[in-house]
Amino acid sequence: MKPRALSDAERWLTQARNDLRDARGLADKLASHATACFHAQQSAEKALKAVLIALGEEPWGHSVSLLLEGVSAFLEVPAEVLAGAQLDQYYIPTRYPNGLPGGVADDVYSEGESGSAIALAERVLQFATEQVEGRPSS
Repeated sequence: MKPRALSDAERWLTQARNDLRDARGLADKLASHATACFHAQQSAEKALKAVLIALGEEPWGHSVSLLLEGVSAFLEVPAEVLAGAQLDQYYIPTRYPNGLPGGVADDVYSEGESGSAIALAERVLQFATEQVEGRPSS
């Protein structure tokens, strides 16, 4: 692996950790579950981009599902990490009022949903950290 690729991958991992931190804080302290779900999706997206960058790829897009497909072309990805594809459902509807059939996101998303989204993002981030740094995330 080239030093620059590793450095860039580590930067993406750092941002993924920050997004996960923000998701937890939004859910726990502000009960902003829609935004917490979005930040969980962002964490997984950036973590997977870190893996692809470390592999010398140039990832593009925001779909966790498609990024997982890209990573799967190079590595064996456990089923519990592949389940992170579910996070794609939080990319648009959590932020835009026309992303839902009625109401606004804060009226729709619950503590249970943000908890599940955060748990999925944690699994993806742990996998990514192990791939990029060779150790589990903290």
